[in-house]
Amino acid sequence: MKIICIGQNYIDHIKEMGNEIPSQPVIFLKPDSAILRKNAPFFIPDFSNEIHHELELVVKINRIGKNIPVKFASRYFDEITLGVDFTARDIQREMRKTGMPWEIAKAFDGSAPIGDFVSTNEISDINNASFHLLKNGEMVQKGNTENLLFKIDEIISHVSKYFTLKIGDLIFTGTPSGVGKVEVGDRLQAYLEDKKIMDFKIC
Repeated sequence: MKIICIGQNYIDHIKEMGNEIPSQPVIFLKPDSAILRKNAPFFIPDFSNEIHHELELVVKINRIGKNIPVKFASRYFDEITLGVDFTARDIQREMRKTGMPWEIAKAFDGSAPIGDFVSTNEISDINNASFHLLKNGEMVQKGNTENLLFKIDEIISHVSKYFTLKIGDLIFTGTPSGVGKVEVGDRLQAYLEDKKIMDFKIC
């Protein structure tokens, strides 16, 4: 099982980070050791002083696929959830300055908490699904898949050109604006539409 992440996929987040709009999906990977399940606490690693939350809608692949046409991409998933792409922003900035790969800022252990999966049958329109994140009871991120720069089916098709998709693979589809630092003692709660998907502590 692999975790495929799409960066810079909401215009508002691209603007808040001062980046240029990409012409194709920005792809990076996380190892399976990044996953946290069942609301397990996230422990801030000692190698970073600036861990940011990035809430994202996550798709779980349900069949093997390669070079998938966009028109058939919806057949390759039937469950979604929310996940947090934790990012060591200080390390990421340093890596970018030197032109080095920044996986250590994104793919460290525990950097990909995911919530309970929901059948796509429970979502009226996967391309108009809202989600949000509360930090200590205050809304800090709010997004809707309607605003994805690259839609879910496009992402699946594009990714499958380079990687064979396998059953259980996860695709993080990108984060909206509002990313920010987490501190010890914070509580994060994530909602898909009006359904609570995640509720965990920062330690």
